[in-house]
Amino acid sequence: MALAPRREERVRVNSLSALELAGWLREGRPCRLIDVREPEEWALARLEGAELLPLSTLSDWLPRLLEAPGNLPLVVYCHHGIRSARVCSMLLQHGVEQVWNLSGGVDSWSLDVDTSIPRY
Repeated sequence: MALAPRREERVRVNSLSALELAGWLREGRPCRLIDVREPEEWALARLEGAELLPLSTLSDWLPRLLEAPGNLPLVVYCHHGIRSARVCSMLLQHGVEQVWNLSGGVDSWSLDVDTSIPRY
């Protein structure tokens, strides 16, 4: 599968705050949480139910993600939301429509939602 984007224009990435995502989860709204940080960061702090797909191994997992059924919204996060925004943009350019960036990343989650999650 080619990894070239479907369209070349810049795309606007949808974002969610930590509080908005907490609301989604509290309401039982289905979504797939994807953590694009590295395993060392994952070991320090992570959101319950998330799956680790490190940005450094993007070429390994991106084709599988693009081939997966697209019925669940994807919420992508990292430490502060910068790397995850890049991944969201890439996913949108590849035709994935339901993708959101967790603005502020796991750090915002720790500050605004669950203070038991360590900050680093």
